[in-house]
Order: sequence, then C-alpha cells, then structure tokens
Amino acid sequence: MAETIRLTDPQKIDRNPDNPRIIFHQDELEALEDSIRQQGILVPLTVYGDHHKLFLIDGERRWRSALKLGMTRVPVIVQPKPDPLQNLMMMFAIHHRRKDWDPLPSALKLRDLERLFTKRQGRKPTEAELAELASLTRGEVRRFKKLLRLPQQYIDELMTELKRPRSEQVITVDHVLEATNAAAILRKREVINEGEEEKLRKALLRKFRTGTIKSTVSPRLLARISRAVARNEISRTVAHSVALKVINQADYTPESAFKDSIEQADFEHSVEQLVERLIERLEEHQRRRYRPSAALTAALERLKSLL
Repeated sequence: MAETIRLTDPQKIDRNPDNPRIIFHQDELEALEDSIRQQGILVPLTVYGDHHKLFLIDGERRWRSALKLGMTRVPVIVQPKPDPLQNLMMMFAIHHRRKDWDPLPSALKLRDLERLFTKRQGRKPTEAELAELASLTRGEVRRFKKLLRLPQQYIDELMTELKRPRSEQVITVDHVLEATNAAAILRKREVINEGEEEKLRKALLRKFRTGTIKSTVSPRLLARISRAVARNEISRTVAHSVALKVINQADYTPESAFKDSIEQADFEHSVEQLVERLIERLEEHQRRRYRPSAALTAALERLKSLL
C-alpha cells in the first residue's frame, strides 16, 4: 500500500504500545500546545492502519496536544502496518535520531526488541546485532543492559522520578549507575561485603538527593580507592574504614574518603607514571643522538635542582 496523506480525527488514533518514549513532561507539552494553537500541526503524524484504528509511528506529542486542544482533524501520513519487530525497530530509529528519549524506558523496550528477535531467529542477538536493530551504538546497548540489571526497586524509583517535571527531578539514571558501579567495584575487591554494597549504594543515592554529593561522578573516587588497594598503596582495612564512613556519616562524601585514604598516594602514583614516561622519552632522545636544545637543557637543570 502506497503512502497517503489525509486528515483524520485524532480520536481515531491510538498511541504505539512499543514507543520507547513513555514519559511526557507537562511543561514541554504545554509549549507545543501553544505552538499548535497558533500555527496548527505543521508536520503530519505518521501512522499505520489496523482494521478501523490507526496507531502512531511518529508524532505522539503532536497527537496528545491535538486531543488536549479539542482538534477534530489532524494531518497524517498512513503507512503499511509493520510486524512487531519492524515496529520496535522504527520506534528506536525515530527517537534515537531526535535524541529525546529517556534511557530507562528505552532500556525496557530494548529488552522487548531482543525478545522478539530471539523468537523469530531462534537465538539471542549478538551485541552488534542488537545495536544495529535499535539504531544504537554498542556502548549504548551495554549501558541499557546495565540499567536492566538494576534491582527492581531502583527501576521503580527511577520511573517515578521520570514522571516529575525535569526541573524537579533529583535522581537520574546516571546517579544510580555511578552509585551502583562504585559499590560493586569495592565489593569485587573485597573492601566491603555484599550487605555493605547495598548499604553503600543507598547511602550514595541518599547523599545525591540531599545535595551532600554535588558531582554525578563523585563515586568514581571510591573506585580509585579500590585500585589503590590492588596496588598495595593502602591497606584494605583503611579502605573499608572510609567506605563505612560514607555509609554511616551523613556529611561524609567520596571526596572525604579519598582525602582520608589515598590522596597523597594517588598523586604520587600519577607523578611516578609521568616520571616513567619522561625517562622513556629521554632514553629515546639519547638513542637518536639528538643534541639537547638550550630550552631542554634548562628544563633538565630545573628538574635536577628540584630533585
């Protein structure tokens, strides 16, 4: 069936159940309603037909606004009905192009896409195949799968948060992932146990909510503490002690833990790495039999004086 453009009653259109965008913020809808009230719908909705009902492929915000404004006719482009797998693939392609989707609902739809592919092909898609099906990068697929591995309580909490106006949202997907990763790394290094891992994650999220932790990536300092334990720069006992302070003390942050444990050791380690690279470059300089310039000689004299 060829594409056709026509006017139709928005009451005869229904949302696409596979749309990965399920959160629509009221302030954004109101701005769109104002635009449509003044200029009408300039870009037709894209739909497919299923018996006597039309289903959206693209244009759900425009459709919602038309209903709110009481419009009786909206322009639509009618396309052939896709099969379930094609439908999901189109939904991902449309929203990925616009960069306007929320990660968690999209991750849940990615799981549906994987299930439909598995049902059709008799095997699970590879990461590369799933990325291609969803118009995503492999990194985005891995990030979405991390979200799907979160305990259900955090998924539910994030969904509740997403329904709030953006200006009122405090906890984001990135906050939960950063807290989860930091706690998991410390447990894998046996700095904390399994029960303490969950307590640490909750403590980090609580401090994000209260504003005690300002930076989303602050928990990564705890991962650096874990690496310091692996390099024998600090003891596991010291690392465990500061991790417990993050859990139990309301104003104790990952920055506090970092300062109290490995700030000096971490700084010295970075200096050590720089010195090793300098030595390699100087040895290469000698092998090439270059004559040191006046600037290089002066710099080396300053280094000698400092040492």
